[in-house]
Amino acid sequence: MMKRPIQFDAILPFFLFVQSVIGQNIAPNQKDFKLTIQPAKMTIKLDGIMDEAAWNTVKAVSDFKKKFPNDIGAPKKQTEVKVLYDEKNIYFGFNDRMRFRRNIERIGEVAAYELSKTLHFKTVDVTTPLGTATSSLLEEQPVLATILRAGLPLNQGMLNYFDKADNAFISAYRKHHPDGSFEISLEYLSCPDLNHRILILCDPMLATGASLVETIQAIQKKYTPKEIHIVVTIASLKGIEHVEKELGTAIPIWCAAIDPILNDESYILPGLGDAGDLAFGTKMQS
Repeated sequence: MMKRPIQFDAILPFFLFVQSVIGQNIAPNQKDFKLTIQPAKMTIKLDGIMDEAAWNTVKAVSDFKKKFPNDIGAPKKQTEVKVLYDEKNIYFGFNDRMRFRRNIERIGEVAAYELSKTLHFKTVDVTTPLGTATSSLLEEQPVLATILRAGLPLNQGMLNYFDKADNAFISAYRKHHPDGSFEISLEYLSCPDLNHRILILCDPMLATGASLVETIQAIQKKYTPKEIHIVVTIASLKGIEHVEKELGTAIPIWCAAIDPILNDESYILPGLGDAGDLAFGTKMQS
């Protein structure tokens, strides 16, 4: 029987992207403060998602100080601000990395709960100070695998629920070429013995599906997991089709949302942009 992607209810679109600056301002002693404002040179869509390429060319301003009601130094949460302009508008973009990471983590927690319903449990007796209670425990612990670095918050959310699980870490990334094309580079795999284990692979974005396919195929060359599950925050239809074409339909895909389009740079639309950059900051692309 074909196993189609399983979309769990994670209230995804709104809480990921509404980023705000609360109680932050520039302290009076920041005399060297500079805010770079660059021309957009492209259409900026007012959708709360900074996925246009123009945002990647702007230097972010951060390290804000709390000024009101008292100047008491750094706020509890830092925010990055970017500004663009065109002939008619000025565009402000805000990114709160801590909030983004925590919300991805929350999606991982919801996914872990939903996925756990498909696993096998055993009945055990637990002795309390007042008597004996019957409870259920997993028959075996899964292995949580994640693709560095973007998958770390999602993996942490899963680990909050599967707190006794083993973990595996994989380095897989898009290696870009001057002509705009890219290939998937898989350079590192650190994992326990995956033979006859339940493997749950976490990656926030299932865009083209190429990195997930190559990762799973590399794992299958060395190990024979009993079950494989894929957990993502957002999947594209093209990515789902590619995974099913290359790996078959026996591997469940758990996703919080399914978006229909990939742009010319193979990013999901509307999507959420580069999850790794939003969680940990922009990177140098080699």
